Amino acid sequence: MRKPAPSFCLPQLSGEELTLESLAAGGPFLLTFFKISCPICQMTLPWLQRLHDSGALPVYAVSQNDADDTRDFNKEFGLTLPTLLDSENDDFPASNAYGIQHVPTSFLIAPDSTITQVIEGWDKSAFASLSALAPGPEYPERKAG
Repeated sequence: MRKPAPSFCLPQLSGEELTLESLAAGGPFLLTFFKISCPICQMTLPWLQRLHDSGALPVYAVSQNDADDTRDFNKEFGLTLPTLLDSENDDFPASNAYGIQHVPTSFLIAPDSTITQVIEGWDKSAFASLSALAPGPEYPERKAG
């Protein structure tokens, strides 16, 4: 499956804005939409942090919560990966453009800004296919978002 990824320009928690084009210029990356209250997100994001830290694949999280709540979430779950904010005040422009119906939803995006894989919820085998860093036995095979 290859389809064009919708363009976006979103602020990071640090305030700097990032675009789809600037991220894709660095090579393939994973874009994961989440909400802080989602239990499957609370399980998935720490593993995605390990994936990001391994250097195998850059991961960018897109929070559907405000900056303060997102900072608290990142601190609680030990997340330092780049986190973008998709504001409810702006009617979730990126989430709507990507057709997000469940969180977490992850998109593997190629350097040509096309979506090559979509992972909804937690899918152990799909995430394991992204790198040699396989999720351990403490992770279930599948959990819907």
